[in-house]
Amino acid sequence: MKTYDAVIIGGGPAGLLGALTLGNHGVETLLLDENAEIGGQLVKQTHKFFGDHEHYASVRGFEIAKKLRTEVEKTQVKLSTSSTVIGIYPENTIAYVRNDQMEKVRYKKLLIATGAMEKQLPFINSDLPGVYGAGAIQTLMNQYGIFPGKRFLIVGSGNIGLILAYQLVQAGAEVRAIIEALGAIGGYEVHSNKVKRLGIPILLNHTVLKAIGDESVQGAVIARVDDKFNPVAGTEKELVVDTICISVGLMPLTELAEQAQCKISYIPELGGYVPLRDVRMRTTNPDVFVAGDLSSIEEATTAMIEGKIAALQITEDLEKIDLEEELNEELKTISLFRSGPKSFKIRAGLEKMGIKNSKIEVPKVTSFIKRIEDGKVRAVIECDEEIPCNSCESVCKFDAIKIGKNLNAKPVLDPSKCTGCSLCMLSCPGLAIFMESVDTVTHKGTLALPYEFLPLPKVEEKMWGMDRDGNYVCDVTVKKVIKSPNKTNIVHVEMQDEFVDMVRHIKFPQKESPFVCRCEEITVEEIEKVIDSGITDFEELKRMTRVTMGPCGGKNCRMITLGILSRKTGIPISELSHGTSRPPVKPVEFSIFLRRDEK
Repeated sequence: MKTYDAVIIGGGPAGLLGALTLGNHGVETLLLDENAEIGGQLVKQTHKFFGDHEHYASVRGFEIAKKLRTEVEKTQVKLSTSSTVIGIYPENTIAYVRNDQMEKVRYKKLLIATGAMEKQLPFINSDLPGVYGAGAIQTLMNQYGIFPGKRFLIVGSGNIGLILAYQLVQAGAEVRAIIEALGAIGGYEVHSNKVKRLGIPILLNHTVLKAIGDESVQGAVIARVDDKFNPVAGTEKELVVDTICISVGLMPLTELAEQAQCKISYIPELGGYVPLRDVRMRTTNPDVFVAGDLSSIEEATTAMIEGKIAALQITEDLEKIDLEEELNEELKTISLFRSGPKSFKIRAGLEKMGIKNSKIEVPKVTSFIKRIEDGKVRAVIECDEEIPCNSCESVCKFDAIKIGKNLNAKPVLDPSKCTGCSLCMLSCPGLAIFMESVDTVTHKGTLALPYEFLPLPKVEEKMWGMDRDGNYVCDVTVKKVIKSPNKTNIVHVEMQDEFVDMVRHIKFPQKESPFVCRCEEITVEEIEKVIDSGITDFEELKRMTRVTMGPCGGKNCRMITLGILSRKTGIPISELSHGTSRPPVKPVEFSIFLRRDEK
């Protein structure tokens, strides 16, 4: 049985930074991960990260995973994917399964970075198909391109729920509502603002009572809750949805840490049961370290820093070299990331372990800059929350944006230095920066805004201007479209000057598309899009859209569909295949087939 200097369990952000740090110091390391692709939750995250340049601010999660994998592969670290650790045994022995074979390995030092799992929420019919955790939907949609439904209810308004709502709309889904049992939104304000601009209602003091449906989700019953989180009678509402997404928090996966003889304690501020550890991530077992969501439920940035801290301490233990200066620098960095108001629970939880992380005072300033009506383009920063990020300051070449040493400070704009170059808008992970200009002679206003949807509008195209709550404000005209390599495109739109401060999102004008197939709720527009993609055979069209596959068997929609197909292709209906009629020609209960006479 081979013995490694260090073994890492888990290839997410904490495990990857730990592996990279150990590899760069020449420590013989094995990284075990149960997934086929290294990266953990990063591989399914399409949003841009907050933070600073050193910690991948403005880079999307899946791109961070690629960068880290590439760097780790340059070292001598052995990456073992599809390797499921099933137990930790005496004499520092790890058992894992790979390629249907049991394998064992020993370690001198162990870093456990197994992450967390989603919390569940009990409600009636929660076992119906169509009830998912947020992570499952992100995996299906962002990794495999599979859409689990069309109409979504999201339960939970933390960052994960808010980000998922935005991503679902990007992909073409309809999010009927986000509900939150607490009286305040749990995630970053910039994330909730992105969602509100799309017109998605966020209902506070609400919970889900029941999933409606027999074979799958067809709706949901929600209700208000009182201050003790009990449903308030008479406030029930039904929502027509086919997917319910549960996003009510995470809890650390502690099983392997327990087996490694690490003392576990219940600290709710950190996510529940967590391994006790010191400031350098060493647990009560001196040979075992933890990092990432296993140690406390936080952002991926702090997970990466924790992974690096643990790896530096492991290196110091094994190689007997002095890394105190580098360790202290990382400890200062993670303390800074945790110094903002959003991290008060984490600080309280760490204090229960004896780890002090004092709150650093943040200057009280406003980030909103009034427009100056002189025709010049200037930034308007709507990031009015203390979150650890300085991406806008770091890209500004004209020293117009100031945040300072404390990443949690709000950005302050000096309008006299701002040139309207839009680099800050491209980099902002919260999509909270806009460019405004007003011409007092023509009374026209121009707004440049970040746009992450497809298709992109065309120059001179008319669109709807929407306000911060997703309400229609006015018609706008597209004047310029700038495609960006980082997928945050910039669209310049023109409108009457009085609306420039109100419009914060644009959308294509809504045009009602009539149903072709009422059974399956398929519209003329959906049929036309499939035909435009190159599908001209009726049977293929049927398989792609489910048209004619409802209870009526196509009696109501077959000829309408053939008419659309004929109009779009120029082929007479008489020359088109009308498809195959399959039994039963009318809806029949399955029990009848079970009761049939076998003779």
